[in-house]
Parts: sequence; structure tokens; C-alpha cells
Amino acid sequence: MTKQRANWSPYDNNGGTCVAIAGADYCVIASDTRMSTGYNILTRDYSKIIQLADKSVMASSGFQADVRALQKVLSARHLLYQHQHNKQMSCPAMAQLLSNTLYYKRFFPYYAFNVLGGLDSEGKGCVFTYDAVGSYERVGYSAQGSGATLITPFLDNQLKSPSPLLLPARDAITPLGETEAIDLLKTCFASATERDIYTGDRLEIVVLNGCGIRREYMELRKD
Repeated sequence: MTKQRANWSPYDNNGGTCVAIAGADYCVIASDTRMSTGYNILTRDYSKIIQLADKSVMASSGFQADVRALQKVLSARHLLYQHQHNKQMSCPAMAQLLSNTLYYKRFFPYYAFNVLGGLDSEGKGCVFTYDAVGSYERVGYSAQGSGATLITPFLDNQLKSPSPLLLPARDAITPLGETEAIDLLKTCFASATERDIYTGDRLEIVVLNGCGIRREYMELRKD
């Protein structure tokens, strides 16, 4: 007779999709607000986006308990940085901090898949994409989460980011204007919501530019 064991895991996947696009003088980060487990919707109004600094915003999918713990660690580290240096951390510096924080936990990782977006010291848009253990890359656009496999090919087709192997290296920014990028993101999510049961309810869009930061919302499918 075979013994039956209860399989317990310290992780869960709460689904959701995050996308970011960097432009010449702006960055747009978007995420849906659905949080699920299995075939159950836990809440339809959960923001996956957090502002870490004046010019840095992070969107995270995966296990939202780990995401919340990661956000608390980054906020505390940034507060220490502000006290020591008397200034806000730049987006590339925050990207390195996030990488170090994830790598430090590599033997029992945060089950979080992050996209960090913002403006660099020159005012150009920047997007950094991560795996669960801190490997990261600066790109022109990125998608993470349950709908990433649907959205990434569409963005590849529309934006055609230059290969990082090309020499001389080119800026990893997209040729779109800010309004066009927002419209493209709305199209991405409207399409992904039709095929991915873990993406839906509402779209939250955060726009960073020289004037500051603003948020926009769009309703998505609720079924």
C-alpha cells in the first residue's frame, strides 16, 4: 500500500501581469489588479506597483507575500540611503540594490518576478527586468507574470528593440511617444485578458516623466 503524503509548499503563485516601456523622456509601468490562487480570485483590486523613490517604480508578480516582504526590505534600504547620502536613490542604483537583495536570498528566493522602471540621471526612460534570483538587464520594454508569454511576442513585433549584441551599443529605448506607449499597453492587456484567467479586472498605469508621476486606470474583463 502506497503512503500518501500532503505536499506542502512555502510558495504560491498569485498570477497577474506586469509590463513596462521606456521612452526617450518617459517610462510607463502597468499591471492588472487581480490576485488569484488556483481557480479562486482572492481580490479584484490589489495594486502590484510600488513607488520606491522619486524616479523609480517597481511592478511585481508571483507570490504576493514574498513581494510584500521584498518591498519592505527595499523601502528600508532606501530610507537608510537617504539618511546617509541626503538624496534619493537613482533608478540604476535602485536596480542594483534590487539585484543584490534578490541574490542575497538565492538559496530560499523571493518568489517574485519584478520589472523596475523609471528615469536615469540624464532623464531618459529606463526599464530593468529580473529573474527570481537577481539576474537583471536594462531593456527598452519588458513583461513579467502569467500573461508575459502572450504580451512579449506582441511587444517584440511592435517595438523591435535593438539586440544587446550590436556594436556600437544602442540606447534601449522605444521610438514611441508617451501617449502611443500608453495606448499600446492598453491594447496588450485587453488582449491578454481574453486568454489568461489570472489577468483581468482593472489595469493600473503609472507614468513617469520630467513633470513627475501620474496614474491612469482602465477597466478590464471581470470573468
